[in-house]
Amino acid sequence: MANPQQHAPTTRLNALPNLIFASRWLQLPLYLGLILAQAVYVFHFWIELAHLIEAAFGSHRRHRPADAARAARRALARPMASPTRPPARARLLRGGLALLLLTTGSAARAADLDGASLSMLWGLPFAGMLLSIALLPLLMPKIWHHHFGKITAGWMTLLLVPFLLTQGAGTTGAVLVHVMLAEYIPFIILLAALFTVAGGIYVRGNLHGSPALNTGLMAIGAVLASIMGTTGASMLLIRPLIRANDNRKHSVHVVVFFIFIVSNIGGSLTPLGDPPLFLGFLKGVEFFWTAQHLWAQTLFMVAALLAIFYALDSYLYRKEGVTRADPTPDDDSFGIEGGVNFLLLGAVVALVLISGTWKPGIAFDIAGTEVGLPQLVRDGMLLVVIGLALALTPRRVHEANQFSWAPMAEVAKLFVGIFVTMVPVLAMLKAGEAGAFAAVTRAVTGTDGQPLPWAYFWFTGALSSFLDNAPTYLVFFNLAGGDAQVLMTTLAPTLAAISAGAVFMGANTYIGNAPNFMVKAIAEDRGVRMPSFFGYMAWSCAILLPLFVLVTLFWFR
Repeated sequence: MANPQQHAPTTRLNALPNLIFASRWLQLPLYLGLILAQAVYVFHFWIELAHLIEAAFGSHRRHRPADAARAARRALARPMASPTRPPARARLLRGGLALLLLTTGSAARAADLDGASLSMLWGLPFAGMLLSIALLPLLMPKIWHHHFGKITAGWMTLLLVPFLLTQGAGTTGAVLVHVMLAEYIPFIILLAALFTVAGGIYVRGNLHGSPALNTGLMAIGAVLASIMGTTGASMLLIRPLIRANDNRKHSVHVVVFFIFIVSNIGGSLTPLGDPPLFLGFLKGVEFFWTAQHLWAQTLFMVAALLAIFYALDSYLYRKEGVTRADPTPDDDSFGIEGGVNFLLLGAVVALVLISGTWKPGIAFDIAGTEVGLPQLVRDGMLLVVIGLALALTPRRVHEANQFSWAPMAEVAKLFVGIFVTMVPVLAMLKAGEAGAFAAVTRAVTGTDGQPLPWAYFWFTGALSSFLDNAPTYLVFFNLAGGDAQVLMTTLAPTLAAISAGAVFMGANTYIGNAPNFMVKAIAEDRGVRMPSFFGYMAWSCAILLPLFVLVTLFWFR
């Protein structure tokens, strides 16, 4: 006898019950907030435990300011009611309680790492991280695919354990808190918001990837990149572009040029386009300054890349002849589904812009890292946007987009290793003449003491290719004087060179800018065999470097 449950009709929820059920995603910000609060609590516990152990072995004085040290000594030397010496447990507790009062000041100083005292050996874990990303997918693809998170954790450990032993628990903990709260967590939340929102927008219908269509989509993406950011434009257009070319034999070059144009160079005209320019905006650079001073360079780069791409794509399109059967069926009903996500996308852009202009003067000190109220509001609201995007986007849209969290997870795991291991490298760069990279400081300054725009363009760009381009921009911004008014007027060519170098040359490698790796991960998830780390660099060196030389000759000599 058949089981009656096998033929039970499936009941579909109506719109209101479905919305109520989907609203469970709105609990996501609460759970993430609880996890963050628990992490902060655990951090403080370990800091206090470390100081307690240091006090037990008599090494706590070197971690305290002079006045606090004298106060602690007076407290420890205070006469006891009993003439007998207190037991070891009491002495340990007293030393620990005295040190608890000193934790905040120690952490506040520790967050500002002195790069002048570091040798270049501290850059080895970062170099190992980059080489792992570059070589292991080629040499050991299966091991890398299944264990890249563990390999990333290994390079982080190789840095943090010696750092803990030489710099102390207070400095190590404070540096980690600064990296997480001020850099990595805001970065990942913004990236996740754009990834989720753009993943809920589906272009219905089958576009056919002809050279004209591909070039047109990239031109649109270049314009959108300065309006909604390189990450937003990339996440919005990469899926329709891949789907349009899914029956072509040669499609790798389409994704590579998309990274060049949409994920990087197109975002060089406004602070919304790329994080380095947004940091400059926060430092006092006017909103439309980059558009006024970089429009010619940007137009030249985008036009040249579109022309090169059209010629290459046309050649390969003709060479392919009869294409494979198109896996995406033709559908005359072109349209866009998940339109509510356009409103959420506008909310993301508005939140980022408001966080840079709203100055309430309220901030919270967390282990030496100042977290402002605008950042907390922005990140909290971005989490709400993520929850709304997941709740309001129909499941069929995600299925049609082949939406998956795998690319986001890969980027999150790899970039936490990059952010942590590059800390000493950035600190040495910030040290200027006193640091291990003093030669860089001397190289960007002429014999007359004036900055050299061409040198700023190439050095900012070269380091932005491998380091995060946002802190690299800040390093050279400060190296050029750090005064926004002077840089926008007297030293305008220098600021233009720094801005162009940070944005343009982020396209040189997969890790030069966050959207690069996101696009690569999405393309591979959709079956595109993307080039390796060095394979991609072969593309960028052959196509981008000659154009950068021309930019130097025309504008930055």
